[in-house]
Amino acid sequence: MTAVDPARVLAASTEITSLALEGDDPDAVLPLVVRHAAELAGADLGLSMISADDGTLTVEASSAGPEPVGIVVSSRSSAARAARTGIPVVAADLVSDPRTAPFVPKPLRGYGPFAVAPFGTKERRIGALAVYRRRGSAPFSPDTVDVLTAFAAHAGLAVVLAEGTTARQRVAVYQERERIARDLHDVVIQRLFATGVQLDLLDRKLKLEGREAKRLADAVDQLDETIAEVRATVRALRGTMPEQLAHTDLVDSVRSEARTAGELLGFRPDVRIVGHFLDLAPALADQARAALREALANVVRHAGAGWVGITVDKDAERLALEVSDDGCGIPDGVEKRGLRHLEERALAMGGGCEISSSPSTGTTIRWHVPLA
Repeated sequence: MTAVDPARVLAASTEITSLALEGDDPDAVLPLVVRHAAELAGADLGLSMISADDGTLTVEASSAGPEPVGIVVSSRSSAARAARTGIPVVAADLVSDPRTAPFVPKPLRGYGPFAVAPFGTKERRIGALAVYRRRGSAPFSPDTVDVLTAFAAHAGLAVVLAEGTTARQRVAVYQERERIARDLHDVVIQRLFATGVQLDLLDRKLKLEGREAKRLADAVDQLDETIAEVRATVRALRGTMPEQLAHTDLVDSVRSEARTAGELLGFRPDVRIVGHFLDLAPALADQARAALREALANVVRHAGAGWVGITVDKDAERLALEVSDDGCGIPDGVEKRGLRHLEERALAMGGGCEISSSPSTGTTIRWHVPLA
């Protein structure tokens, strides 16, 4: 066989690298790798084999179509040894060579000359790149094996690049979803909430009756429904993300809720934080945020308070939230739907919610849930 033209090797490597840098899925790069490997080596078949944790190899791509794809190669095979040690292996006839014969899968027994090179980089060993010729063909020359080894290293680097590009793109998508979720939660929901409170206060001030009162009450209900829908959207966005990206610090949310309530009250509530919250499960943090918003809504709408205190306390066993005010207490006959929601949230998570209220001492809401 004539020597491989270096220009062909360069062209093949360039095509693979370009495809990898375009951000394609690494699985789309592998078929191109094995096709070029077979062409450069003058082989009838090229296979890319990916290492598993147990040392076996699985054929992920083939230059001859889907037939050999999916077969598993023994961890004691020459291909597995090349992947593990980084040293290529060559055989004139893989069916008769004692190094290879015991481990030849049935679909490959029609081949003779065989060469396999490590596939990947020193830091990221992907597996092995193997080429085969039909039985009776000339063995692979040392020069061809050198070309295969160099090409496998370069192509392996390209696949690693493709993996890295895909991972970065995935992280970028997750980060964008988190930004949208954060904006929905910290901006849109709070503005809707503030608008609903202001409408409720306006209703109480104007003392509307009949059709006009109903229209205003319907508008407030629609805002509440919209807030619930936006919250569901936030949960859905965060539910598709890895937990480390989906996490938003509860402390930031508590302070943000306090600022929003302060704009409506005319003064900033006192905030007290006890414990560390970065390891708090996102689902539990979401429930605590919603509970805080319900409690503050009750204060803004009904308390007439001159002071409000918020305490969030987390220890090894539970998360506790307390909202206190020095207002007039919860008036008789006031719609207590929000307070029922507080209790329901806590009970659903195995916790509880206690409410104490009087005209002389104001109102204190204690909401707590277990961490385990």
